[in-house]
Amino acid sequence: MATRRMTVAQAVVEFLGKQYTVDNVGGAEYRERLIPGMFGIFGHGNVAGVGQALKQWQVQDPSLMPYYQGRNEQAQVHQSVGYARHMRRRATFAISSSIGPGSSNLLTGAALATTNRLPVLLLPSDTFATRAADPVLQQLERPDAYDITVNDAFRPLSKYFDRVTRPEQLFSAFHHGLRVLTDPAETGTVTISLPQDVQAEVLDVPEEFLTEREWRIRRPEPEEDDIRRAAQMIRAAKRPLIIAGGGVLYSFANEQLAELAQLTGIPVAYTQAGVGVLPWDAPYCLGAVGSTGTTAANAVAREADLIIGIGTRYEDFTTASRTAFQNPDVQFVNINVAPIDAYKQGTSLPIVADARKSLVKLVESLSGYRVAGDLEQQVAAEKDRWNKTVDTAFDTRHTPLPSQNEIIGAVNRTMDARDVVICAAGSLPGDLHKMWRVRDPFGYHVEYAYSCMGYEIPGGLGVKRAAIDEADRAAEGSAGAQARDVIVMVGDGSYLMMHTELVTAVAEGIKLITVLIQNHGYASIGALSESLGSQRFGTKYRTLDKKHHTFDDGEKLPIDLATNAESLGVRVIRVEPGQNVIADLEAAVAKAKAEPEGSGPVLIHVESDPLIDAPDSESWWDVPVASVSELDSTQNAYRTYADHKAQQKPLI
Repeated sequence: MATRRMTVAQAVVEFLGKQYTVDNVGGAEYRERLIPGMFGIFGHGNVAGVGQALKQWQVQDPSLMPYYQGRNEQAQVHQSVGYARHMRRRATFAISSSIGPGSSNLLTGAALATTNRLPVLLLPSDTFATRAADPVLQQLERPDAYDITVNDAFRPLSKYFDRVTRPEQLFSAFHHGLRVLTDPAETGTVTISLPQDVQAEVLDVPEEFLTEREWRIRRPEPEEDDIRRAAQMIRAAKRPLIIAGGGVLYSFANEQLAELAQLTGIPVAYTQAGVGVLPWDAPYCLGAVGSTGTTAANAVAREADLIIGIGTRYEDFTTASRTAFQNPDVQFVNINVAPIDAYKQGTSLPIVADARKSLVKLVESLSGYRVAGDLEQQVAAEKDRWNKTVDTAFDTRHTPLPSQNEIIGAVNRTMDARDVVICAAGSLPGDLHKMWRVRDPFGYHVEYAYSCMGYEIPGGLGVKRAAIDEADRAAEGSAGAQARDVIVMVGDGSYLMMHTELVTAVAEGIKLITVLIQNHGYASIGALSESLGSQRFGTKYRTLDKKHHTFDDGEKLPIDLATNAESLGVRVIRVEPGQNVIADLEAAVAKAKAEPEGSGPVLIHVESDPLIDAPDSESWWDVPVASVSELDSTQNAYRTYADHKAQQKPLI
C-alpha cells in the first residue's frame, strides 16, 4: 500500500479537504464539500501543528482548506453553525483551537450545535500525550484523575468525542467522527481532541486515507404499515393539526407539506426551527405554535384531537410547557428521522423516517380525504383575527421611542422575500416567531434551541457566507446571481456579549447588515421578571446606587454602541428618535441593502421602548415562581402560576 510521510496535522487538513457530502432529494443529486474551510485562533497548542499544516497548504494550494480568522473561539462555532443551517446540514466548518482557554471557549458553541442538531467539527488542542512537559502551560491538573483535561468537558456536549493520543488513531477517529457529522439522526458537535505533541508527530499515511471520499446523507423510507396506520388515524380524526419543525426544512419537504395541506385541509403550525415551511399567508398556515405562537395556532392546538408532528423535537415553547393540547383524547403521530424525537409526547405512532419521503407516502394514502368544513372555517377566522392583531402591532405608532413591534414590522416590510433575518436571544426571538411574515424557506434563522446571547452576529456571518456560496453556485454558467441579504436583529444585551465578529466582516469585506435595538437592558428577562413578581430585578443597564446597592434606579449608562461599532470599522446609520423614526428606519434598511456585495458590514442603530409588549399568544411558559414570599408582587404572580400549572399534563 502506497503511503506518504507527513505529520498528523498535515494528514488531518488534507483529509478534511477531500471529504464530500452526497445527497439525493426527489431524484436530484447533490455533491458538496463537507468541510469547505477551517477557522482557528493559534496558540502554543496548535500553532506548530494544525497552524503549520494550514500554512503549508496555503502556499501549495489554498483551495484545499481555506483558513478563516475569527475573534473568539465560541463565535467561530456560531459562524459554522449558521453556515451549516443555511446549507441544510450538508456542509460545515472545522475549528482549531489551542489548549486550555482556547479549547474551553468552544464549549458554549458545542452545546449550541448539539442542542440544535446542527453539525460542527471541533479540533481542540490538548496537553502533551507523552507528558514530556508536565504540567504544561494552561493545563488543568486533577489529583484524582491525571488523564482528565479541559477537553473532557466536551464529552456531554458532543454527539461524538475522541482523543487522538497516538498518530495511528486518527484514521478511526475521523472516519467515525464524520459518520456522525453527516447522519441526520445523530448530527451535532463532533469533537476530536488533538494533543499538541501528537499534531506534530510524523507517520506514514496510506494514500487511500487521502483520496476523495463521499458521505451520503441517509434519508430512510417510512414503513408501509406505519403510513397505513397514520392515514387511518388522520381519517378518523375530527380536528387534526400538523406541527412542522426544522426537520421539514432539512429534508427539503416544504413542497410536499404544502401539497398535503392543500389536498386535505389539515392546518399547519410551525416551531421556531420550522418557520419557512410555508409562506405566512398560505391558506392553511396558522403560523407559530406554543408559548411564542399565534393565537390562531394555539386556538386550534387547544382543541386538536390528533397532532401530526413532523421534524420537531417538541421543546417546551412548542408545547407551551405541556399545556397547548387540552383535548382529553388527543393523540400524536410523530414523523422524525431521530428516534428520540419520534417517541416523544407519549406518541401513539412513532414513524422513524425522512420527513419528505413520509409526506410523499401520506399524500398518496390520503387521496380523497378532507377535513370537516367547521375546522376550515375556524382556521380562516383565526388567521384573520391574528393578522389584524399583527397589523395593529406593526402600525400603531409610539413616539419618541418606537415599540419593538414597530421595528420588526419596518424591517420585515423593507426586506426582500429571499433575504434572511437572524436572531437568537432576548424578547426578539419570541416576537419574531409570532409576527414575522416569512415568504421564503430560507428567510428565517432564529437560534432558539439554546437561545444563546451573542450568537446573532457570528451566526449571521455564517449564514452570509453560505448565501455567498449559494449565489456563486447559482452563477455558474450564468450571470447576475445575487447573494441574499442577511439582516441580524439584536438587542444591546446580546450585542455586548459578542459583537467582535464585526471585525471579521470588516476584514473580509462581507456585507452583513445589523439592526441594533438599544433598550438599555435585558428587555426579555425584564418582562419575564415582572410577570413572575421579581420587578425587573437586575435587568436594567443603570449606574449603581451604592447606598441601596441597586442597579434598578440609577442613571442610564452613558454608552454609545453606534460609536462602538464605528470604532471596529463598521459603517453606521443612526436612526434618531422622533415622529419619523419608523420611516427613517425603513430608509436605513433600504440604504444598507443597496450597498454592493464586498463593501463590508453596516450597522443600523435604533432605540426602542422596552415596556411595550408584543401581542399576547394566549399561551404559557412554565418558569417556577417562589411559592412563599414577602413581596406582594410575587404572591400575586404565584396565584397566576398555580392556575396555569393546573392545566399542565405531565404525560400526554
